[in-house]
Amino acid sequence: MFESGYLQIKLILLPVILLALTVHEFAHAFVANLRGDGTAKAMGRMTLNPWPHIDIIGLICIILTPFGWAKPVPINPANFKNPKRDEIYVSLAGVAANLLQALLFGLIIRFVDLTVFGSYISIVQTMLITSVAINCGLAVFNLIPIPPLDGSHVLKELLPYKLATKYVGLFANPTAGFIVLAGFIILLNSGLSVVLTIPITFLVRIFSGVNIS
Repeated sequence: MFESGYLQIKLILLPVILLALTVHEFAHAFVANLRGDGTAKAMGRMTLNPWPHIDIIGLICIILTPFGWAKPVPINPANFKNPKRDEIYVSLAGVAANLLQALLFGLIIRFVDLTVFGSYISIVQTMLITSVAINCGLAVFNLIPIPPLDGSHVLKELLPYKLATKYVGLFANPTAGFIVLAGFIILLNSGLSVVLTIPITFLVRIFSGVNIS
């Protein structure tokens, strides 16, 4: 049986995480459509409705663990006006969307008088600070160049052709990327978390003025 404190934290985190993931995936679909690929739009993924973006297993993991994910947005680079450049744009769109959310919530923390929420002020503050932290975390995490994360698509397009071919070959089997990513996450939890926490805490402080370290 879950303790009430755990459930309270999850009730605060769940809508925050779902919003961050939904806007992230919407941004991918929106920019892909702008650049000529309407695949995601045709599949109903260019929406701010969280449901089409939800991966059931990823959602369960969000509820039960500190980690989770959404469905990747389907993209066909062959439809892009400039495939190499546009895939970078689309890949970075999700990261940019998370940073914009962090900026928005950070501005609210800095400039909005939250006392109007009365006795709920602590809950609102927690949700806002958590929103900034989660969006900064998603932005930084997704820049890791391991498939299927956005950073892998950016790196692939920036590498010279021969290196890009070898890089793609390393992860030709989708399971390989998952195993490497899982191993990386385990390493982070075992002491290398500073690799992510330093840039994340820096961004949170820049956006909101709050020090979460």
